Amino acid sequence: MSKFISIENKVILITGAAGLIGKELCLAFLADGAQVVACDLNPAPLSDLGTGDRAQNVITLALDITVAEQREEAVRQAVEKFGRIDVLINSAAIDAKFDKGGTGKINNSRFENYPEAPLRQSVEVNMTATIQMTQVVCRQMVEQGHGNIINLASTYSLVAPNQGLYDFGGQISYKPIDYVATKSFIPNFTRYLATFYAKEGIRCNAVVPHGIENNHSDEFKERFAQYSPMARMCDRKELIGIFVYLASDASSYMTGSVIPVDGGWTAW
Repeated sequence: MSKFISIENKVILITGAAGLIGKELCLAFLADGAQVVACDLNPAPLSDLGTGDRAQNVITLALDITVAEQREEAVRQAVEKFGRIDVLINSAAIDAKFDKGGTGKINNSRFENYPEAPLRQSVEVNMTATIQMTQVVCRQMVEQGHGNIINLASTYSLVAPNQGLYDFGGQISYKPIDYVATKSFIPNFTRYLATFYAKEGIRCNAVVPHGIENNHSDEFKERFAQYSPMARMCDRKELIGIFVYLASDASSYMTGSVIPVDGGWTAW
């Protein structure tokens, strides 16, 4: 990265750090000299982050963002280790994934029959707990006089799913309402935080990714290509640049922005 776009010595706390995007970001941040607090419900996949020269620059924590004591403890340990939190990345979320390992977990009910339980769970995690986690970190950021929040949105924060993407004949699948509804709050949550804290040295922006390739079937990738202006899915490494930029001081005059990195999906 350019020296102008530098995250060296930035203290970055990321929730959902073991996820598809989260771990890729952790590795990139560490490679660029940041200090990382990697938090996840299941931190086992993060065990290799703190090896070799990186050990002093990372801590991995088990964090269920729905549990108040765990939210407080994660922030306490981050500050105890690194002295501050410069950046919070809200990546933890429930998502119905359509890769080969995820399709069996999806509730394929049509909207009018969609059950209450998964809807309530997604509201609890993707909305309520995300707000509560941000509150805890914001208290620290207000105290230290600066901060930077990056929310992970979705194209389905901006547009409705084209359900044809998920229809391969036979049993029809749907991108479920719980994900669409709860991710739709992220853009305005971002704007709320940005304007609320603008005069207190705390910024907030959101990234809108889409179609991260992860062992999807050839059939799915072919269908995706038909709907995408760039005619392909996203390599997760293609998201690193925007997160590094937003986490750096190079973006110091940016707040309240919602930035699609979606291969043009929302341009149509």
